Amino acid sequence: MKNSEKPQKYKSLAEVHESVPMPSRNKPWWRHWLAVTGPAIMVSVGYMDPGNWATDLAGGSRYNYALIWVLLMSNLMAILLQSLAARLGIAGRRDLAQACHEEYPAWVNIPLYILAEIAITATDLAEVLGSAIALQLLFGLPLLYGVMLTALDTLLLLLMSHWGIRKLEGVVMALVGTIGVAFVIELFLGKPEWGGIAQGFVPTLPDSTALYIAIGILGATVMPHNLYLHSSLAQTRKIGRNKHDIKSAIRWNTIDSAVSLNLAFFVNAAILVMAASVFYRNGYFEVAEIQDAHRLLEPILGAKIAPIAFAIALLASGQSSTITGTLAGQIVMEGYLNLRIRPWLRRLLTRLLAIVPAIIAIMYFGEDSTGELLVLSQVVLSLQLPFAIIPLIHFVSDRRRVGDFTIARWVQGLAWLVAGIILALNIKLVLDEISKWLTESASTAWLIRSTMIPLLGALALLIIYVTLHPWLRQKFEKARATTETDMHRRASLPQTAFATPQPYRRVAIALDFSGSEKRLLSEAVRISDQQHVQLFLMHVTESPAARILGQNAADREIRTDHQKLVDLAQILTEMGFPAEVRLGAGDPAPELAKIINDVNADLVIMGGHGHTGVSDLVYGTTINGVRHRVQASVLVVPLDGG
Repeated sequence: MKNSEKPQKYKSLAEVHESVPMPSRNKPWWRHWLAVTGPAIMVSVGYMDPGNWATDLAGGSRYNYALIWVLLMSNLMAILLQSLAARLGIAGRRDLAQACHEEYPAWVNIPLYILAEIAITATDLAEVLGSAIALQLLFGLPLLYGVMLTALDTLLLLLMSHWGIRKLEGVVMALVGTIGVAFVIELFLGKPEWGGIAQGFVPTLPDSTALYIAIGILGATVMPHNLYLHSSLAQTRKIGRNKHDIKSAIRWNTIDSAVSLNLAFFVNAAILVMAASVFYRNGYFEVAEIQDAHRLLEPILGAKIAPIAFAIALLASGQSSTITGTLAGQIVMEGYLNLRIRPWLRRLLTRLLAIVPAIIAIMYFGEDSTGELLVLSQVVLSLQLPFAIIPLIHFVSDRRRVGDFTIARWVQGLAWLVAGIILALNIKLVLDEISKWLTESASTAWLIRSTMIPLLGALALLIIYVTLHPWLRQKFEKARATTETDMHRRASLPQTAFATPQPYRRVAIALDFSGSEKRLLSEAVRISDQQHVQLFLMHVTESPAARILGQNAADREIRTDHQKLVDLAQILTEMGFPAEVRLGAGDPAPELAKIINDVNADLVIMGGHGHTGVSDLVYGTTINGVRHRVQASVLVVPLDGG
């Protein structure tokens, strides 16, 4: 089955999906560049988040400029993988999580989803700790209070999400620019040796510890949540579906990835160069903690602005990474599970999952435990990384998904080489960390062995399956086709005639713009009599402004929702089914019931997602709230799997 034949209930980041128009072909190149620029910038902040700072500081303070080549190699790998993620979103019209949901059986998707959620939590943990440390360095705020304060980031992101994706990208660009300016100041004060920097691009590993730090740099560079994020953000641009437009979009996104990730390379290299020119040069060879680096900058450089610029850069890094991390959490949940909860609840959940372990560690082990937490977050990311890279390479090599835009054979070979290198280095990093835990926890080593060995075994089996899946799928599809053909030959269903019922005349259809519109409208058309029916398309806008002011809010979401209803009504009217629109604002259940009673509908068509009990509270199900308030018949159309 082709990708286009498999409907997805929700568009990726539906609130901003295809919200940015692309210029026509005859426009100058810089107009195309400006239209495309944004997604890769948002992705790039994940490559300069607080989780990367420790390895960069350690590499520079211990080995001078010798490991800059590792940063460059990591950056080239990241450019390749991120360009593949953008290709999947543009040509395949799916983000990585959606593609996995469609490709793999449930028993594979569930652990993949859990691993992705754990990885996003680990990423957010590093961002929470980085922001809290920055607040402590700038204002003397206790680390525990700083961690709690980061919960407000969720409210800030919720506010910014209503501005549109372009303004959100602008905020991230401003934060990235702040980081860049801060480290330009650090480099100016540090006066690095440019000849030594040039020599650092020659591959060399002074000793075994340098290898360990290099592995840490590589392991902290390519982050799994960025692959999910980029494949979704690439779809925020409204790209034509002809080959020329898709090819042009892929080319511009590849250029955008290269430029943006090179900015991230500059930041990481600046951290390492600063550590080398300030700490290594002055005999401080063991600076790996962010707090130690901040404390030593002023006495060594003799400038008060140095530690301030360092802390501001750290705060900007944590905040920018927070934005992208929470968006990735929304993408993963909607894509893997094919369901959507309210965005504010999803973002709050992501942040709480990161805050809770940070608070527990600080309360029980003290503020000195933050360094170990950052290392642990990188190990967790290393465990999940191959489960994002390997499916991505399969998908962009599969003609069923990306059509004529599959990657060339040499690109496939290069991608698999990168995946192999990253997988091998991350396996070594994970095994080294587990060996360290066993050595340091002799009395509880049995607990680590009894939990980690079965877990690593299960993960190994899962990665083998994901790697071999294309071959297994072909075998299964061939066997299933043979079985279905045999069954079709043997079985036939008896046809029974039923009397045609009296057609409904006033049919109200509740639409939630979750991708189910076609299913619901098709059902309405199927049971309606063209000569007598009147259709009413209903929707309730639930934005914060709409809940408070009703339709008087007249915000962007209300205007957009109204236009969607008008467009659908026009299509139905042209088909011979006269349709009117009714838009409500606020709480869905009472608003829909009021509309239904006002238009005197005799049938209401609503979509059912199969949620019950506590899930009703989470997903905002309104069916029960509507049917108890109206006299009309209510037809619930099941949408799961549709």
